[in-house]
Amino acid sequence: MAEKSTTKSKSTAKKDTAKKSGKSAKKADSPITSPLSASERDITGGVLQDTLVDLIDLHLVAKQAHWNVVGRFFRDVHLQLDELVASARGYADDVAERAVAIGVSPDGRAATVAKGSDVPAFEPDWHGDQQVVEAIVTALGEVIAGLRKRIDETDKTDLVTQDLLIAIAADLEKSHWMWQAQLA
Repeated sequence: MAEKSTTKSKSTAKKDTAKKSGKSAKKADSPITSPLSASERDITGGVLQDTLVDLIDLHLVAKQAHWNVVGRFFRDVHLQLDELVASARGYADDVAERAVAIGVSPDGRAATVAKGSDVPAFEPDWHGDQQVVEAIVTALGEVIAGLRKRIDETDKTDLVTQDLLIAIAADLEKSHWMWQAQLA
């Protein structure tokens, strides 16, 4: 609550300063123009934001698992987790940059990720290699399900974003298969 009141105070202070100086207190328009209509931008921006949050959380979960995996197949799982972390981080950056390209400011702050992610939590402490593989299979499944839903959402709003999401889904689905194969 203190944060909200501080934000309001800053906002009120800006308005007061603007009134005194004769300048408009209106929120500044985005410095980035969008190739999309306002409606298309809003829908696509929401899709990109949701995807960004899931990808950031996926890379955090994978890194947490990377640090805490133990067991007979520790090394293989440990290294495979590094690959997943690198992919998720790279895709998160691609998604955030696509949002900026359509005039939407991405939000990858920790609090935003914690509130908005659909990735299942990965508990602290040591985890056996089999348990880690199961957790990653579940996490990837959730991220992929969200991506597939969002691919459909962008069918009418932005085919460029849809192509990006399709490419990410294809790679994560391949990774999902490789993680699942370890459970067979």
